[in-house]
Amino acid sequence: MRQAGIYSGILCGKNGPHSLPLSRIKKIMKQSGEEVKMISCEAPLVFAKACELFIEELTARAYKVTMQGKRRTLQREDIAAAVTATDLFDFLLEMVSASVINDGRTTTEST
Repeated sequence: MRQAGIYSGILCGKNGPHSLPLSRIKKIMKQSGEEVKMISCEAPLVFAKACELFIEELTARAYKVTMQGKRRTLQREDIAAAVTATDLFDFLLEMVSASVINDGRTTTEST
């Protein structure tokens, strides 16, 4: 059995092993382009850790918005506000604004 090498140490910190399915990450990586044919076993591990860090960072920023609103439950609007307020997440702006627009239409149509 092939081992993950130096990258396995990245994922075994305080939080234990990775929690995202490596097979799904590998499948997404292969779907990114026809020229991607082979992927080493270490690459999905690095992507898994990057995804975990991304989720943690976005959640932390969104939760600050939640607390400012004197609430305890993280909502979609909090994530949208965190994305809008942070330049780092500019690549998500289209998705967030489309989601907010869709929510507005649904609310208007149901009344």
